Amino acid sequence: MTGSIATKPRVVDVPFLAEEALWQELALTPKPGLVDRRNSGAHRDMDHALFVRSITAIAPWFSRFAELGDSWSHLPAREQLRLIRPMGIACEQAMYAATGGVNTHKGGIFSLGLLCFAAGRLGEVSRASLCREVSAICQGLVARELGGRTTPATAGERQFHQFGLTGARGEVESGFATVRRALDGWDGAHLAALLLRLMATNQDSNLVSRGGMSGLRYVQVYAQRLLDEGWDAQSLAAMDEALIARNLSPGGSADLLSVGWVLSGVTPSP
Repeated sequence: MTGSIATKPRVVDVPFLAEEALWQELALTPKPGLVDRRNSGAHRDMDHALFVRSITAIAPWFSRFAELGDSWSHLPAREQLRLIRPMGIACEQAMYAATGGVNTHKGGIFSLGLLCFAAGRLGEVSRASLCREVSAICQGLVARELGGRTTPATAGERQFHQFGLTGARGEVESGFATVRRALDGWDGAHLAALLLRLMATNQDSNLVSRGGMSGLRYVQVYAQRLLDEGWDAQSLAAMDEALIARNLSPGGSADLLSVGWVLSGVTPSP
């Protein structure tokens, strides 16, 4: 018998990558405006030890998200979001119990939980297939949850109506388009470089909540300047001090950094 032998796609442990992503994001220091080993960034109610407790509490849930995805894989993608939400809420409650009510990882639970759930549905995954599946699960999310009210009631709704920002909902519905673009130009050598790439392009709703559109633009321009001119630990520490002075925390980009870690751990295509 002649001919080439087909290679079976590699089965990737996405729940393991999701937990690893949170530890990697926390360990990255200096991390401008964010909690790290050096300080608490622009946060007065959080520190490194609190994040350790939070990650420890939510990490066991990632495999549960994947198991749930596998259990419901026979149903169409459009029916999945209502199935995953109760587990997402339960995971958030575990986080709040560990942190005394402080929101340390709500955005991470949302995005990483969806990735793990999608991985459970697919079994064998690639970066492209994971992102397609998350997008399919979340189709129509922005229109339903941000565009549906004439009188905005939440910060996300207000930002959507005022500035057209879609936040985390738009990112998952797009299949993590911002993260995929950042990964395309990242050499994988330094996680800080990926964070800067995200900060330079992400329409971070956390920054808008704290500093308005001018705060968002300040961080985007600062991050792009470091990418253009070169950066090191000292310049990141200086950016950290600048963001702390302005009470700016790019928490949305921190969440996407964790997503980027997961997606960088799987084969890009098909």
